[in-house]
Amino acid sequence: MIEDARVLRAEFVPHELEHRDGEVTHLSQVLEPVTRGEPAGPAIITGPSGVGKTCVARYTVEQLREQHLDVASQYVNCWQNYSRFRALYRVLEGLGKTVDIHRQSTPHDELLERLRQYDGPPCVVVLDEADQLESADVLYDLHALSSFSLVLIANREADLFAGADDRLRSRLRGSERIGFDRYGIDQLTSILQARARWGLTEDAVATDQLRDIADAAAGDARVAISILRNAARRAQRTTAATITDEIVTAAVPAGRSAVHRRTLDTLTPHQRAVYEIVADARRIDPSTLYRRYREAVDDPKTDRTVRNYLGKMVQYDLLVAEGTSRDRTYRVVEPAADEG
Repeated sequence: MIEDARVLRAEFVPHELEHRDGEVTHLSQVLEPVTRGEPAGPAIITGPSGVGKTCVARYTVEQLREQHLDVASQYVNCWQNYSRFRALYRVLEGLGKTVDIHRQSTPHDELLERLRQYDGPPCVVVLDEADQLESADVLYDLHALSSFSLVLIANREADLFAGADDRLRSRLRGSERIGFDRYGIDQLTSILQARARWGLTEDAVATDQLRDIADAAAGDARVAISILRNAARRAQRTTAATITDEIVTAAVPAGRSAVHRRTLDTLTPHQRAVYEIVADARRIDPSTLYRRYREAVDDPKTDRTVRNYLGKMVQYDLLVAEGTSRDRTYRVVEPAADEG
């Protein structure tokens, strides 16, 4: 049933992208100066989760590197590398400049000095989930270096600049904006058809079943691919020749649950503390949440930062916000039962 498991993972970057030609072309045009050895202006990519933002950025940069030898790149997942040190270290690591750097004792200034001394080809730095950075200073650090061109990915631009000062806002005001909308059912079905063609045996799944999966995913490619992966695994375990309607029905809640678990696993320690407070309370207002959070952790973040955490978790379907801004409450999204 499964011939290439790689293509059934959400992070897989295919050789051909479905339904994002315009976005790829736009980003390629923004980055075109690096092919001449010149810095490109920053690009800001925004849109809901699961709409292909990361895939388009990585695909476009890889195409650029395949066509031009003198282009370097580095991808940084800022949800995992959320501190200023981690983000800068990750960029240096991709350039092979971290051999004698000690994570515990090396100051930020040393990292920045090494980046200033970089004398290789122009480097495109993709900062994914850039709104998760604890300090917007990272954006200022990298933007000030002419050898590096920035691609910033976030759900909402407002969140990206929430902690930025006027100096940084001014520098990034001229960035190219590339917005992504949710996939439609037809588009998601086409994406799933390509994944099935590359990763499964021939005729393993019918188009109508892929359409049902796309409908259940509500425009989120991560969820759609997770459901297809779960369905393929179920069929393979039972030695079924094809994915049946019954298998698809069972795979929908299991696929959603898998995405839910992976998203929870990516939360930073402070975000996890906030999530657990909401889960324990079952339903909680912001004021009570902030108070309990400050009591629960050392070195608590500001209320504004916690609000950003809440907004991010709502966007990723971990929390639900109910009511108006005056009487808003939060509760956790209960994951669907995972039966396999």
